[in-house]
Amino acid sequence: MRISERATRIEPFWVMEVAKAATLKAREVAHTDRPVVFLNIGEPDFTAPPRVQQAAQHSITTGATQYSPALGLDALRQSISTWYGNRFGLAVPASRIVVTAGASAALQLACLALIERGDEILMPDPSYPCNRHFVSAADGTAVLLPTSAEERFQLTASKVAEAWGPQTRGVLLASPSNPTGTSIHPEELQRIVQVVRSHQGITLIDEIYLGLSHEAAFGQSALALGDDVISINSFSKYFNMTGWRLGWLVVPETLVPVLERLAQNLFICASSVAQQAALACFEAESLAEYERRRAEFKARRDYFIPALNDLGLHVPVVPDGAFYAWADCSAACQKLGLKSSWEFAFAALEHAHVAITPGRDFGTAQTDRFVRFSTANSMAELQTAIARLKAWLQP
Repeated sequence: MRISERATRIEPFWVMEVAKAATLKAREVAHTDRPVVFLNIGEPDFTAPPRVQQAAQHSITTGATQYSPALGLDALRQSISTWYGNRFGLAVPASRIVVTAGASAALQLACLALIERGDEILMPDPSYPCNRHFVSAADGTAVLLPTSAEERFQLTASKVAEAWGPQTRGVLLASPSNPTGTSIHPEELQRIVQVVRSHQGITLIDEIYLGLSHEAAFGQSALALGDDVISINSFSKYFNMTGWRLGWLVVPETLVPVLERLAQNLFICASSVAQQAALACFEAESLAEYERRRAEFKARRDYFIPALNDLGLHVPVVPDGAFYAWADCSAACQKLGLKSSWEFAFAALEHAHVAITPGRDFGTAQTDRFVRFSTANSMAELQTAIARLKAWLQP
């Protein structure tokens, strides 16, 4: 069977390969006193709060399960619009909001609508691997630009200006970022947008972790910079609805009918049950619970980052959002005789029964010396992980 060239150029999602090994190890040690602690997958340990679950059940029992409009339920688009106003002080009309089958569908729709064969999209290295694969699936080319801790592992306006070439179409950013948990400073982001505008390019920004910003200086949406900025968001992270597969886009008004046409043909609509449930995300009771959980994520960060540093797993930039720690394991590798973060991740699984993600997935800019920890687990599990890593690394 002939496989398309498009499919063959998509690399494996290496975090899932590590997850397979972690699952096998978990089965092996399940009945011991040292079960595997999974810090490799970026998924909140919290699930949808009670009102959201009740709304889903109500939609099923009342039969509110049929197709919605391709752009999403009008009530949900309006609720998202209101949330932008209340949370960020932004007037984002519901007419600019497109509800999608997860942020993945949002990225796919945006890339298919805006990228032609041969177009280049500038992205930071390191960055979330699936984002560059959406560009590739639309026959574009993701151009990864190496970043440093001094740049918060984010692109800068000067770097974008220097890299812009005849095939460059725009930038795809993420703030806060996976894997680093760092955001672009609002002033630097404004400068980046200005560079992109000067070339009549497009600014796509993944803001799925924006609700989990922990520092006021960074917890602002790029939508404040103008109607031409395209934001991708999701109900998975801040709203704790990972498996519900629901997200949204905010786009210029002129792009809405284009995305509607694509969505009609590719997805018909996002899950109606998930949309009905998501309406309850914006009720006062749910929002209060989300803020309580956000404070818990911050407390986990505040414990875990210093603990990693004490183990010699240096985190060069304290994450200001999301629930990740991007840690330099090169010193530990040298001490243990390991060649890379890939080997370190498997060694941590074998010796400490702690599953983490090697940097390999996220690019090539020194990613062989970094690992990503997820701090989305309970405080008790994070403390267990640190104790085991300490026993292994500092016996």
